[in-house]
Amino acid sequence: MASTSHFRTLIAFLLATTSFPCSLLAAPTGTYTAPAPTSLLGFNPANGVVNADPKNIKFTLAPGQTDSAVIGAPLDFNNAKNPQPIRGSKGGTDPGPHTDKYSQLNPDRLAPPGTDHGSVANAQWPLELSHAKLGLDRAGWSRGQNIDNIPVATEMAGVDMRLEEGGYRELHWHKAAEWSYVLNGSVRIQAMNEDGQTFVDDLSAGDVWFFPPGVPHSLQALEGGVEFLLVFDDGSFSEDNTFLATEVFARNPKSVLSKNFKVPISAWDKIPPGALFIFPGTKAPKNISAQNVTGTAGIVPTQQSYSYHLSKQEPTFSLDGGSIKIIDPTTFPIATKFSAAVVTVKPGAIREIHWHTTSDEWNFFIAGSARIGIYAAEDAAQTFDYHAGDCGYIPKAMTHYVENVGNDDVVFIEVLQADHFSDISVGQWVGLTPPQIVIDTLNLTSETVSSFKKEKQYIVQGDPVA
Repeated sequence: MASTSHFRTLIAFLLATTSFPCSLLAAPTGTYTAPAPTSLLGFNPANGVVNADPKNIKFTLAPGQTDSAVIGAPLDFNNAKNPQPIRGSKGGTDPGPHTDKYSQLNPDRLAPPGTDHGSVANAQWPLELSHAKLGLDRAGWSRGQNIDNIPVATEMAGVDMRLEEGGYRELHWHKAAEWSYVLNGSVRIQAMNEDGQTFVDDLSAGDVWFFPPGVPHSLQALEGGVEFLLVFDDGSFSEDNTFLATEVFARNPKSVLSKNFKVPISAWDKIPPGALFIFPGTKAPKNISAQNVTGTAGIVPTQQSYSYHLSKQEPTFSLDGGSIKIIDPTTFPIATKFSAAVVTVKPGAIREIHWHTTSDEWNFFIAGSARIGIYAAEDAAQTFDYHAGDCGYIPKAMTHYVENVGNDDVVFIEVLQADHFSDISVGQWVGLTPPQIVIDTLNLTSETVSSFKKEKQYIVQGDPVA
C-alpha cells in the first residue's frame, strides 16, 4: 500500500503539470467582507434597535374611509395617496412595499367592509392574467379560466377568444357542452349532429350559440373579426382538451385514411402534421347559402337550432336601475341546462341581494366596475371587486349582490346550470314573511318592515338612506 507521502507527491505533480482555465484560478472581483461577528447572533445590548418614524408614512384616506366600518361604502383609491388598509376604527398603516394599482383595482381587498368575516373561497379572476394561447399568423388568440384560477368553480369554466377576419377556430368538438356569447364583431358558425343534419348561421354582438357535447363544429370570423365568450359545463375544462379535425387525420395511418375515404394514399401527403387551433383561411362568402351544405337528412330543425339571436330580444325587465335580459331553455331549447341573464346596472344601482337555489353562478363583466359581496354561511362573508374582463364564481345558495361602484353602466352575464333562470330575492323573502317574525328576528321597527317590497326588485336604484 502506498504511503501518505507518495499521495502528496502525486497530487503536487498533477497540480504542476495540469492546465486550468484562467477563469477558475482568478480571484473574485469586489470587496471581501470578513465573517460576521458572533455578537450579531441573538441579544446583545450593543446592537440596539432602529425605530420607525410614523411621520414618514405619508398617505391620504379616500372619502368614506373614516366612516364606521360596518357602513362599508365603496372606496375609490384612485385619488388617494399611498392607499392604506383602514376602515373606520379598524386596520392600520402599511409602510410598504406595495403596488398602488392593485389597491385601486381591489379596494375591498385592502380595506374590506366591517361586515366581511371569516374566509370565503376566491370568487374573482381577471382573464387578462390568464396565459394567452396564440393562433397562427396573427389569426387570433384565447385565454381561459378554470379551477386552476378559481378552485371553487367546479361546475363551469370560461374562455375568451378572438378571431381576426377570416380566422378559423378549426373543426373540433368537446366532451363538455359549449355555451357562447358574442362580445363584439360577427362570426359564422357551422355544425352537424348525430343524424347528419347540418346547421350554419351568422351571429353578431349580443347573440348566443350552444353546442352539446360531442357535436362537431367550426367558427370563422366575418368582416372586422369577432371576440366571444365561451362557457363550459366542466370546471376543469381546458382548450387543450379539445378534439381537433387536424389531429384525427394526423393520428390515423394514411393507409387507414385511404381505405376509409376510398382515395389514394397520396391524397394525404399535405395534411397538417398536427393541430392548427386558430389559423387564417379563405374569407367566408357573403352569401351564407353558399355554405349551406346538406345531405339526405336535411338541416337541423328550428326548435333544435344551435344559435339564438339574443341581440334582437327586448329586455325581460326594464327598471329604473337598469335592465335584465334572460335566456334559458324555455326560449333556447337546445341549451338544456344553460340559463343566463345579461344584466345592466346603472351607476349608483345594485343587483339586489339574492341567491340561486339549484345552481352555481359563473359570471363575466363586459363593462364597468362593480363589487360583489358574498355571504357563505358559517358566519363567513367577503367582498370582491370586478372590472371589465373579469369573471367570477358563486356557489349555489350563497347570497350575493352586485353593486355598480363606478360612473358608467355595469354590464355582466350571469350563467347558471339550470333548466330555467331563477333566484330567491332576500327583499321579497322578508317582504312576504309575517311582519312580527321579521321584527322579532332582526330587531327592526314595524315602520321599517312595512316598507319591504312583496315583489322582486332585481335592480334597485339610489343612494343609501341616512
